[in-house]
Amino acid sequence: MEFEIPDGVTHSLSLRVEKRHTAKTVGSGGVDVFSTPSLVALLEQAALEAVQKFLSEGWTTVGTRIDIEHCKATLPGEEIQAQATLIQCDGRALKFSVEARDAAGIVGKGRHHRFIINQEKFLRKLHEAAKSADP
Repeated sequence: MEFEIPDGVTHSLSLRVEKRHTAKTVGSGGVDVFSTPSLVALLEQAALEAVQKFLSEGWTTVGTRIDIEHCKATLPGEEIQAQATLIQCDGRALKFSVEARDAAGIVGKGRHHRFIINQEKFLRKLHEAAKSADP
C-alpha cells in the first residue's frame, strides 16, 4: 500500500503540566517538574496526530526512535506547546522534527521516527510470536 503524506505536515498541541506529569510522580526523578517521559509522550502524540488523518481506517503509526534534548524544566501549572513536523516520508518510514516550548522558551527538541502499520496485522504477528515463545 502506498501512502501519500506530504513532507512538511505539522501538528501542534498543548498541555497544561499537572502533578501526574512530574518527574517525581512518574518515577524518573525526585523533583516536581515536567518529566522527560511526559515530554517524550507529548512529542510522540504530536507526530502521531500529524499523519493519522492521511491514513486509511485500520492503519496507524508506532514510534521506533526518539532522540530529544530536554532543555529546561517546567513547573506544574505552566502550559507547553508541542509541534511535530514531518521532514521525510520514505514508504512507511516517517521522520519528524519535534519541539516543545513553554512561555520561557524551548523545553525540548529533537528528532522522532515512526513507522506506518496495519493494526490488525501488527497485533496478529505479535500474538503469534508470543505464542511461539511460550514453553
